[in-house]
Amino acid sequence: MSVEQPPQPGWPRRDPTVPIRPPKVKKSRPRRLLRMLFGALLLAALLLTGGFLTGYLLVDIPPANAAATAQSNVYLYADGTQIARDGEVDRENLRLARVPRAVRHAVLAAEDRDFYSQPAVDPKAMIRGAWNTLTGKGRQSGSTITQQYVKNYYLGQEQTVARKVKEFFIAIKLHREKSKDEIFEGYLNTSYFGRNAYGIQAAARAYYGKDAEQLDTAQGAYLASLLKAPTAYDVATHPENRHKVLARWKYVLNGMVKERWLTPAARAVIAFPAPQNARPATGLSGQRGYIVQAVEDHLTSSGVIDEKTLARGGHRITTTLEKSKQDAFVAAVDDQVMSRLDPARNPADSFVRVGGAAIDPATGRVVALYGGVDYTRQYVNNATRRDYQVGSAFKPFVFTAAVENAAQTQDGRPITPNTFYDGTNKRPVEGWDGGLYDPANEDDVSYGEITVRSATDSSVNAVYAQMAVDVGPAEVKETAIALGLPPDTPDLNASPSIALGAATASALDMAEAYATLANHGRHGAYTLVDKVTRNGQELELPASESRQVVTREAADTTTAILRGVVESGTGTAALSAGRPAAGKTGTAEHDRAAWFAGYTPDLATVVTMMGQDPRTGEQKPLYGALGQPRINGGGPPAEIWGQFTREALAGTEPREFDLQLAEGAEELLEPPDAHRPDAVVLPGDPSAPRGEQAALPVPSRP
Repeated sequence: MSVEQPPQPGWPRRDPTVPIRPPKVKKSRPRRLLRMLFGALLLAALLLTGGFLTGYLLVDIPPANAAATAQSNVYLYADGTQIARDGEVDRENLRLARVPRAVRHAVLAAEDRDFYSQPAVDPKAMIRGAWNTLTGKGRQSGSTITQQYVKNYYLGQEQTVARKVKEFFIAIKLHREKSKDEIFEGYLNTSYFGRNAYGIQAAARAYYGKDAEQLDTAQGAYLASLLKAPTAYDVATHPENRHKVLARWKYVLNGMVKERWLTPAARAVIAFPAPQNARPATGLSGQRGYIVQAVEDHLTSSGVIDEKTLARGGHRITTTLEKSKQDAFVAAVDDQVMSRLDPARNPADSFVRVGGAAIDPATGRVVALYGGVDYTRQYVNNATRRDYQVGSAFKPFVFTAAVENAAQTQDGRPITPNTFYDGTNKRPVEGWDGGLYDPANEDDVSYGEITVRSATDSSVNAVYAQMAVDVGPAEVKETAIALGLPPDTPDLNASPSIALGAATASALDMAEAYATLANHGRHGAYTLVDKVTRNGQELELPASESRQVVTREAADTTTAILRGVVESGTGTAALSAGRPAAGKTGTAEHDRAAWFAGYTPDLATVVTMMGQDPRTGEQKPLYGALGQPRINGGGPPAEIWGQFTREALAGTEPREFDLQLAEGAEELLEPPDAHRPDAVVLPGDPSAPRGEQAALPVPSRP
């Protein structure tokens, strides 16, 4: 018999109906950490995937930034030598095909050798670059060429996380929308190479003075080296960094060899291509601004391009200007006028302005243009302005109109070089019903009976005013326009005053008209531009066609009498050209401008000297300028013309004029009236420049 024991203190009674459970086993710590790590990685992966998808959906490819698309218009001489750029950004985009293969390989070797085989971004390189930056090994982006292009073209250069994130996503999207070649082309056109040069073309011009298409392997490798540190690696301005530059240059070339883009043998003979010295920014100083202004006006007025499109930049404009002739024009003005001015001692010298233009008569090409002393100091273009009277330089158009229209005097005599007129000072014109018109001759000299030939030599106003009425002022105006003056030329009125040059044509307008005379009466509108391209596409220029606007006899007979002006009349200073020449002097009312317009068979040039107050812009007489009592067309303008023509045509054989003269002009092949025994010379104004005295035949008529 069992006896139930009483419960012991501290020992709870177990319920026999509850099964006995085995004791819990405590989990190991490594397994718990592994699970936590796996969860964290999974969460991170989910967050990264979500972030990537969110970023990819939210970040769009933006429009190009303004700085990336801004380009300059580049203006070139006919031989390709650069004249000017008209913008602050030195950039000219090129098609990839125009960049030599060796230059492309050099850039790839320097920046991204796997560009054509790798994706748009390289995460490993990005992480490596970030690590090196954080650990003080230098700031490194780890960006591919695609990412660098995105930064240059779509974003900016700021070093922020937000910009880097945008760059990442835009690069991926861009890779899907553009080909590798398109991205590489954009990169080459937007990268900064130093010296304010953006893009490979601007860099080639800035460092080697040539187009990118002409770069060799060594030069391409140096430009590629600059991409790492554009300013610091410019050995011309930072010679202390030469050893670093050479190391980088060799790195690029060795990379090209490693990628089999360059043979070891070719690499062994390559020498370092020292760049040219950096040139200070010249902008539009000197003649540059005047040329740019004239070219832009020419392009927009002819309808080749509108102003807004031109202002966007990126145009490569090859002009017809020839550098040697342009330089000769500047030198002639400097020698004959600018070097002789002394405004501090002679206030009249501060009024002096000079303008001019030269045209090839056979082609209508403008080969030289002088706009003023310096565009940054005097911004009005003296070659194209139309606010000064042309004076007696207009008279040849009157005579051309007379021959062209077979005009007669009031008493029925045909007008030829040998026709006599009354050259009395202030003689009222006959046959004009518009009121009294009695112009004064130069220095109030009376010439009596004088031939047209001598009246042209001596620029007799009384004769030409009467001739304009005899021909008909409307016909004179029509002839002037046919020769090349614009129909809207200010003050080109159909009245007797038209003969004395009341019209205010520009030097370029007058050069075009005189070129027509030199070209035997065939006129072709002048051209200032040979070619215009943008992004490799050539714009269509108006066709230049010449046509016979006056008969050859009318033009050639005018040439014949204008030869007398140079040989023995008011324009003898032009004889310094040293070759057969024809020309005419001119003086504006109140001596506010003096002109010489002339030509040889090869070149038509017009030079004008004007007076203008630099403070008010008011037209001023040239009395006292250059220390002379008066300035006439036969003085400094003719002297400039002679020196320029001599230098511009140096090295070419002088040519005689091939003339077909009108009936009654045969005697023009003989010496002019002033050389005849029955001629006398009036002293005129003894202080006038050489060639201004008048030749007067003894009054007699056959």
